[in-house]
Amino acid sequence: MQKVTLNVVTPQNEDLQMLIRKLDEDLLERYPAEEIFGLDFTDEKVKDILFLVAYDNEIPVGCGAIRPLDEESTELKRFFVDESYRNRGIAKQILFELEAKAKAMHFRSIKLEAGEAQPEALSFYRKHGYSLIDRFGIYVDSESSVCYEKQLQE
Repeated sequence: MQKVTLNVVTPQNEDLQMLIRKLDEDLLERYPAEEIFGLDFTDEKVKDILFLVAYDNEIPVGCGAIRPLDEESTELKRFFVDESYRNRGIAKQILFELEAKAKAMHFRSIKLEAGEAQPEALSFYRKHGYSLIDRFGIYVDSESSVCYEKQLQE
């Protein structure tokens, strides 16, 4: 496993923005634009989201975020590892750090949405203890959405 440095960053962080652009490009190759659920960085609620960037030395290689849904649950968002750095354990490090942050913030579960056109992501989430749930929130009417949840241990 390739060890990376994980930094909490602001939504305006240039490395985060670059990685999110790459994520959006990847998603646009898989889905129509109307089926992509990004984040509105102009929304005042963006301040409630915790963003992480993974660095290999000084190179930004991945990112992820957790967004509070309610008092007990948070949502995994903007989860991405640059294609040239995949299959090195970086996604696992980002996920575990976000789970630890969610626990420290007293959330009891993490929910997420992915899509059928991302079989590698669906497999990754199942492998790390996420269970299939009904579509929730803004994803309820999205036929391509697949939603998961993991209960966080005390």
